Amino acid sequence: MTDLSAEVTALPDKSLLVLDDDAPLRTRLGRALEQRGFEPTLVGSVNEAIAAVRTHAPAYAVLDMRLEDGSGLKVVEAVRDARPDAKIIMLTGYGNIATAVQAVKAGAVDYLSKPADADDVVRALLAKGDAPSPPENPMSADRVRWEHIQRVYELCNHNVSETARRLNMHRRTLQRILAKRAPR
Repeated sequence: MTDLSAEVTALPDKSLLVLDDDAPLRTRLGRALEQRGFEPTLVGSVNEAIAAVRTHAPAYAVLDMRLEDGSGLKVVEAVRDARPDAKIIMLTGYGNIATAVQAVKAGAVDYLSKPADADDVVRALLAKGDAPSPPENPMSADRVRWEHIQRVYELCNHNVSETARRLNMHRRTLQRILAKRAPR
């Protein structure tokens, strides 16, 4: 963390926009990035983000892809229009190649899957155009699966039957998975 904090401290403009409709995640990420030297502005919707960009265009942005009131891609365009040199990172819990390509075409410099570690976000923001190095401790496939199931379960308001239907799995299988601890 200290090497990254030193790099951030050396930046001429540390303004950062964090957009995510998940309030606890947004707060945690904002606090972690502030500890590393950024000056974050936290917003929870596309409209709030566009208003924040109009008020003060940030040098950096970490944006969620899917939000309740629209797509983070609208905010990418707003940031690019206001400040073409801004570095934008897209975060999403629904990672796939098509949305990654869409984000990069819109002007994002990188695309990370949730949950993203704050150090990974900082590395992506500070990357100088070279390919990012692979994470030192990547999540196991079991952990990624468990995280996805938990996210869908939360989006379904902890309704097991609805979650099982959306994940196309048997309800009892889902109940067994939910009863277990998270894999490492």
